[in-house]
Amino acid sequence: MPVTDFELRSIDAERFSEKGMVRKNIRVDHNSSVTQMKPIGKGTTEVSFRFTANYAGMGRIEIEGKIKYEGGGKDLAINWRKTNKMPNQVANEIHSTILSNCIPESVMIARDLQLPPPIPLPKVNIPSEEEGKKPAGGMEVA
Repeated sequence: MPVTDFELRSIDAERFSEKGMVRKNIRVDHNSSVTQMKPIGKGTTEVSFRFTANYAGMGRIEIEGKIKYEGGGKDLAINWRKTNKMPNQVANEIHSTILSNCIPESVMIARDLQLPPPIPLPKVNIPSEEEGKKPAGGMEVA
């Protein structure tokens, strides 16, 4: 795995609504973006990022940090500065690392701020006993 280090630098979170306000259908938007790339050492790139979970009109959670990425080095950083793009495989690995580390952190922060978790919770659907029974199969005789 080319990502060798993950570090959080800052966490900023805010709830805009009052504690008692009840809202239905809260929209939560996630965004991860690379803010800077710079080569450090031979073949290693330091990638600064920002993760944001935005609750429409209710609050926001913003996490900043950096990742050390093995591979690409100076060429990756120079190309990113010129085009603001990186190869798809590199982007996939970097953004997957950001999301897999920041989403659990933002769930804990949302709990502390009494905001809904920034991920959809699974729906549990256990059928009742009548729904769970299937009609017996077989031949019908008259």
